[in-house]
Amino acid sequence: MFRIRLLLIALCAAMLVATDAPADGPVRLRVLSYNIHHGEGVDGKLDVERIARVISSVNPDIVALQEVDQNVSRSGSVDQPQQLARLTKMDVVFGANIDLQGGHYGNAILSRFPIRRHQNHLLPNIDDGEQRGVIEAEIQVPSAAMPIAVWATHFDHRRDDRERFASAAAIEQWIASREQSSGEQPMLLMGDLNDVAGSRTLTRLETHWTRVSDVALPTIPVAKPTRQIDFILFRPQSRWRVIETRVLDEAVASDHRAFFSVVELSARSDG
Repeated sequence: MFRIRLLLIALCAAMLVATDAPADGPVRLRVLSYNIHHGEGVDGKLDVERIARVISSVNPDIVALQEVDQNVSRSGSVDQPQQLARLTKMDVVFGANIDLQGGHYGNAILSRFPIRRHQNHLLPNIDDGEQRGVIEAEIQVPSAAMPIAVWATHFDHRRDDRERFASAAAIEQWIASREQSSGEQPMLLMGDLNDVAGSRTLTRLETHWTRVSDVALPTIPVAKPTRQIDFILFRPQSRWRVIETRVLDEAVASDHRAFFSVVELSARSDG
């Protein structure tokens, strides 16, 4: 009888925990941005499995990847987005920006959670530079009131910043059109922006976005980084809290170091 009573008490306690747990509590996410240099390391070896190990080392929930090949001959004509999805056991979407050597080249997003919708946008191209893009994905995170919009991109690398600045403005225009119909959705912007904090492009973005670190955390050159050009930003500021941010200590798999952050999304704005 005493044992049955203990079992009933334990069962009631478990039910109270389940019913009293806040359905609208904060959501913690592990996010990573990584320019993978089409899987080729600074040692000259093409090794997508090595890239996957770097990604998996931090057990991320959402990953933005740049310089991804899909069925391109230089990287063995393999579908790198699908290969990385299989190796990391994550879902993937790919945005093709350039036709290259029988395949495509662009950005990708990996996610542990369902990707409800995605769309690739070609960014402004000035003076016939390399075509850049941003892939937008709506990710349904469990217990989040609405999907999180993730924007993964790779901006122009040239010294002249006109295209980078125009790309930042284009992203803002696309988001403004979304917000007219969906309200203020939680968002992440991740990628290789090919510019530094304090630049005209980052200053333009930071009118609406917040960087996960106020302090520069260099990501290139990969051996001894001196400049941060890989970023994770969020909006609206009142919905997000940064728990941890760091650059991964891996200097061979790509010509960039991977940039990692743990962020927490609140259920509602503090304002």
